Amino acid sequence: MKIVVCPDSWKDCLPAHLVAAAMQSGIEATGIGAQIVCKPMADGGQGTVEALVRATGGTFVVREVTGPLGEPVQARYGILGDGKTAVIEMAAAAGLELVPIHRRNPLWTTTIGVGELLLAAAERGARRIILGIGGSATNDGGAGLLAALGFRLFDEHGNAIQPMGGLLRMLDRIDSTSRTHALDGIQLDVACDVTNPLLGPTGASGVFGPQKGADEEAVQRLERGLTHFAHVVERDLGKKIAQVPGSGAAGGLGAGLLAGTNAVLKRGVELVIDAVGLREDLRGADLCLTGEGSFDAQSSFGKTAIGVGRVCKELRVPCIVIAGAVELSIRGVHDEGVTAYFSAMQKPATLQEAVAEGPRWIAHVAEQAVRLFVRTDASAPSGSR
Repeated sequence: MKIVVCPDSWKDCLPAHLVAAAMQSGIEATGIGAQIVCKPMADGGQGTVEALVRATGGTFVVREVTGPLGEPVQARYGILGDGKTAVIEMAAAAGLELVPIHRRNPLWTTTIGVGELLLAAAERGARRIILGIGGSATNDGGAGLLAALGFRLFDEHGNAIQPMGGLLRMLDRIDSTSRTHALDGIQLDVACDVTNPLLGPTGASGVFGPQKGADEEAVQRLERGLTHFAHVVERDLGKKIAQVPGSGAAGGLGAGLLAGTNAVLKRGVELVIDAVGLREDLRGADLCLTGEGSFDAQSSFGKTAIGVGRVCKELRVPCIVIAGAVELSIRGVHDEGVTAYFSAMQKPATLQEAVAEGPRWIAHVAEQAVRLFVRTDASAPSGSR
């Protein structure tokens, strides 16, 4: 029997490779002697670098870049096992966790460091870059990224402006004559699981600004700045970015990437599935175990468990989801390839206790789920499996 184990991390509790190790322990406790293939997963957000590097036998690289507040930060990215693919989380250079709570205000944060990380990967010889753009502290429309890539942003007096959301209204023109060509010819795939446009009520400022510390007045100021920024980009760079689905991701970083690079916005979990070769691992498998911290209504919008389930459905592999929390009202997951799902919680517990007991509980549920599967599969009539 071949069993593929490919869970996501349990956010703030367990990284994906430890969740996979716990599931593997549970399978081994059954004594069935299965071939177990472990591929820790991610959905393009937090944990993507860790998961992809571990799954492909790659390496981690640390680079000092400009942080969201303009101060130096140590940012980690990965080079996958093929030696040609880099994986970057924008949050490593411009994430909300890099900004102390009392200083969180997207009027004064920048994505310069994200551009610097892209250039660092290019200088290291990457021919493909996977960029996850979740968890940002910024709302600059990707202006900081453009500045890092050599685009020059000027006000009406010809002075360079700082690429921050609160200063975009001062932008008069964008000069692309000095832009770097280091990313030319590099495949840039952006893990983007939101479809929000740059502007409007569902745009970057109105939906995500308050999560980063913007009050109502700041949201309005940011919206005006991004509206003006989109106009200048269209005039000077010839790119219409205002209403493109996904352009509002990460405070408009999606828009900046579309304006200044050859980036293609894609679903994060699909990028990860492709990068780790999960589809190949699942061919001929008898069972798949996956999971995530919370299996709920949001799981259908690009999260790992459903992404894995869809591949399992395509390849006719039974798929079991083990999660920390399960929303009882969740609907439609069985049509997406999920055979069954279970919560790993064994009893009412505090978050601290759940984190401490997590590996043991995951292993226990994995063992019981596999025991049931093996017994049911063995008793099924010939030709019905």
